[in-house]
Amino acid sequence: MSTSQPHDPVPAQTSPYPATRRGGTTASPALTPPAPVTPAPGGDTTRSADAPSADTRPAHPGGAATVPYAQAPAPRPAPFAPIGRIPVVEVTPVIEDGRWPVKGTEGESFPVRATVFREGHDAVAATAVLVAPDGTVHSSAPMYDIAPGLDRYEAWLTPDAPGAWGFRVEGWSDPYATWAHDATLKIDAGVDVDLMLTEGALLLERAAARDLPGDAARILADAVTALRDADRPAQARLAAGTGEEVRAVLAAHPVRELVSPSATYPVVVHRERALYGSWYEMFPRSEGAHQDPATGTWTSGTLRTAAERLPAIAGMGFDVVYLTPIHPIGLTNRKGRNNTLGAGPDDPGSPYGIGSPDGGHDAIHPDLGTFDDFDAFVARARELGMEVALDVALQASPDHPWVSEHPEWFTTRADGTIAYAENPPKKYQDIYPLNFDNDPEGIYAAVRDVLQVWVDHGVTAFRVDNPHTKPLNFWQRLLADFHERHPEVLFLAEAFTRPAMMRTLGAVGFHQSYTYFTWRTSKGEIGDYLTELAYSTDARVRPSFWPTTHDILTPYMQQGSTAAFAIRAVLAATSSPTWGIYSGYELVEHIARPGAEEQIDNEKYEYKERDWSRAESLGIAGLLRVLNTVRRAHPALQRLRNVTVHPTSDDAILCFSKRVEAAQSPTGLADTVIVVLNLDPYATRDGVVHLDLAALGLHHPGNDDVPVMAATDELGGETYFWGARPWVRLDPHGQVAHIVSVRAL
Repeated sequence: MSTSQPHDPVPAQTSPYPATRRGGTTASPALTPPAPVTPAPGGDTTRSADAPSADTRPAHPGGAATVPYAQAPAPRPAPFAPIGRIPVVEVTPVIEDGRWPVKGTEGESFPVRATVFREGHDAVAATAVLVAPDGTVHSSAPMYDIAPGLDRYEAWLTPDAPGAWGFRVEGWSDPYATWAHDATLKIDAGVDVDLMLTEGALLLERAAARDLPGDAARILADAVTALRDADRPAQARLAAGTGEEVRAVLAAHPVRELVSPSATYPVVVHRERALYGSWYEMFPRSEGAHQDPATGTWTSGTLRTAAERLPAIAGMGFDVVYLTPIHPIGLTNRKGRNNTLGAGPDDPGSPYGIGSPDGGHDAIHPDLGTFDDFDAFVARARELGMEVALDVALQASPDHPWVSEHPEWFTTRADGTIAYAENPPKKYQDIYPLNFDNDPEGIYAAVRDVLQVWVDHGVTAFRVDNPHTKPLNFWQRLLADFHERHPEVLFLAEAFTRPAMMRTLGAVGFHQSYTYFTWRTSKGEIGDYLTELAYSTDARVRPSFWPTTHDILTPYMQQGSTAAFAIRAVLAATSSPTWGIYSGYELVEHIARPGAEEQIDNEKYEYKERDWSRAESLGIAGLLRVLNTVRRAHPALQRLRNVTVHPTSDDAILCFSKRVEAAQSPTGLADTVIVVLNLDPYATRDGVVHLDLAALGLHHPGNDDVPVMAATDELGGETYFWGARPWVRLDPHGQVAHIVSVRAL
């Protein structure tokens, strides 16, 4: 939102089509649809003859999205397909029946669920299968019944590299589970004893005849011998066929009959920075800006002076430095201080009023420097381990070259004037919104070429201003294009809008999204929202939590002062894998313009000269440093789909935990973090936390007061010995939170 109303370093890419530095109107080669995909081998060795092969290469996430608007066919429902012998239905995560891919991240596990059942009483089981971009089976995982009586199964899969992946669910008949169940009942009742033992021996003999590891084959062979030993009691023979060793072998190497696969559904897997990272927003013109005390005249900061701030930003642990627009700013209807209509001669204007005779979106404001200066800024950021993100605001000032060269790209009113942007009652006289219906192909080519200019100069992420005010088919096509040509480039949607639009922007290709986090302040609101993002919208939306932005300063932040800034920083940094702050957060800039939820003397309309020497004394800069250090140390805080909210006895004490299992952790070790936070910026709160020990990977000893964990506070360094009901006391002006790492006792 703006006046426009709203990891690792990656090498720069070479543009595959011509770039322009003025206007961005150079035509680009037509896009070539992805090559047709073909089935690939990789079936299960125990596939039944009546089970069709389903090992198909996942569809490329671009696909039909790259077709120009006029040629795009209307979507059609999936074609009829017969149900499998073992029904597999209600598969998730799936978007639009698989027409669009769900989101995945390299190294992050995601849950696969399906309803699997059959006629009669024979046992069924299910397997989740992960299909690599080349169409081969990467891995598989047994699915477990998570809702007994409802036939709902779940497993977790972990892609390990970016690309167009897929997954499917295979339902199958489990003859061993059927036999073990029936044999136990009948032999206990003395019914068909010899018959059941004979059938068990035949089944295990068939299982042992497969290509199995030596120990597994021996265990099954021994069980067959025991089942056929008529000199042994029936119960002993049964025990030999249903013992732990036999069950373990058949869990690892099941006998699968009537294997019935679902469709293979697409998963687009992005690099880790799409999920996890810490962003820092800055207006480069303010860094190094200064006012002559004698004349009052301002001198703008430059990209070179802005680069001098980078070591301090990197020192606080940030991974991405995000620049607001750096392009020429129009003079016509330029906004003055605090969004006033009359700009003074020294007012720099809003950087979102893009375009002047000096150029448009593919040019740099002369006050900031040149492309050589920008390249130096990017190089310095990379030296410090940071990527550079750039703001993209698709609109034009009245002085933008597009206005004179392509007036058809805008909306002409009945009086012949071009319509400026409005969000009644707000008016933005300094910008013209694009009309994507007048010349969609021309606008598409221009925007694509503009972005390519910045990618060529090392930008690896774009923060997109108000994408919800542009057509979704435009975004789907553009993002598919960039995914195919530059899969490392990320797009963050700044769309504070209705849930359906926010979710669908993610579904059509945006890697990350700003969220409603900024306005969620109560314990109940926050807990519900964390749960929603982790388990309801995770396949579509990767959240990015920002306590403030240059557009947003909520009443909570205005009134809570330093304590509120500390509370929201802890909450954002620990509850979302991606979070960010706006420059000046370290200085607790909390004074609002009267009647507005944004800062007074807003940096959008003027230079802001800051005294960074004050930052450490306020304590927030040090807190940010610690928070980013803790995030790097704990894989649990780098994941989205792993949150548990725990009840507390006080309405202002929030507790949640994040856990990653050893099998899903990049370190190979399980990691659990508990966050207990006082949400009240005014008063000390105390209370009891009711921990769900199972969610923490701990066993309940039968007594809530018995310590079961060593809880080491990452903020203060203390270690507590907690049971299931620890008591906490948190002071917003001192120890505002516990961020504890868990070690089982």
